[in-house]
Amino acid sequence: MPYTTWRGVIGCIKPTRRPGSLEELIRMLPEGVGVIPLFLNIRQGTTDEFKRAVEPYEPLLDELAKEEVDVMLPEGAPPFMLLGFKGEEKLIKKWERKYKTPVFTSGSNHVAALRALKAKRVVGATYFTGPINKIFSDYFEGAGFDMLAMDGIDAPFDAIGQLSSEEVYSHVKKIALKHKKADAIYLLGSGWRVLPVIDMLEQDLGIPVVHPVPARCWEIQKHLHINEPVEGYGVLLREMI
Repeated sequence: MPYTTWRGVIGCIKPTRRPGSLEELIRMLPEGVGVIPLFLNIRQGTTDEFKRAVEPYEPLLDELAKEEVDVMLPEGAPPFMLLGFKGEEKLIKKWERKYKTPVFTSGSNHVAALRALKAKRVVGATYFTGPINKIFSDYFEGAGFDMLAMDGIDAPFDAIGQLSSEEVYSHVKKIALKHKKADAIYLLGSGWRVLPVIDMLEQDLGIPVVHPVPARCWEIQKHLHINEPVEGYGVLLREMI
């Protein structure tokens, strides 16, 4: 194994070929952690497309198993959340038995992060609109959270990365201020570039923020038995809770 992967190797499956979140994760991970990325090609971001997306993950998981990665991460919250929390949990257990390797999805990762933060009442923000946000909310309700909101920002799926972090900050803050009983904020999706405002949101609103990329880095470290806090992306990763 090359020296650059002396602390472990993760295999991730990206649901889209959109740049951004993979680079953010690699920069965030501790030195010595290797990443093998594979890609699907989700483009439209519709419910029908997400429903068709789960099956294509498995051949890519087969590839990662051949590489003998230490952890498998099939990313993409919507495809798995459509299964419901219990349905996703069943699928993860099936894959772990098959590959004899730890597996976590975006959804299971976000649940683990919210539980680590001892969150009970959560406000969610997404870059989707319409009935799919109710599906996301139901997923977290199924995991035991009281979802006070799951509000989307109206922007084209293929242009999410063009939203400024300031626009997202404003969107999230408006949601949180409507639900002052919330004890955590959840940001669904890796497509928007909002890392610069996570600390700001936590400071201004006084509650923790779960964003997919820092949460991913946090759980990867847990699986690889690493404890290397990272500043600048919220309390979860800063304190390695």
